[in-house]
Amino acid sequence: MGSFSIWHWLIVLVIVMLVFGTKKLRNMGSDLGGAVKGFKDGMKEASSDKPAEKSAEPQQVTGQTIDVEARREQTKS
Repeated sequence: MGSFSIWHWLIVLVIVMLVFGTKKLRNMGSDLGGAVKGFKDGMKEASSDKPAEKSAEPQQVTGQTIDVEARREQTKS
């Protein structure tokens, strides 16, 4: 039972067309094409957005969080 011949594929195609109908197959094909196009557009958009370059210097913490925590501790006492 090696690979399928062209006649096997034609019979499968006819059965699929009888089960689903040509209109439904056409709709599924256009939906699939739209999904692929949307995916490609998304990939192009993502590749055009360059990530921000990281600086070699570490970022300095402003200390706002530490001040708030210190104030909370002072008000509790």
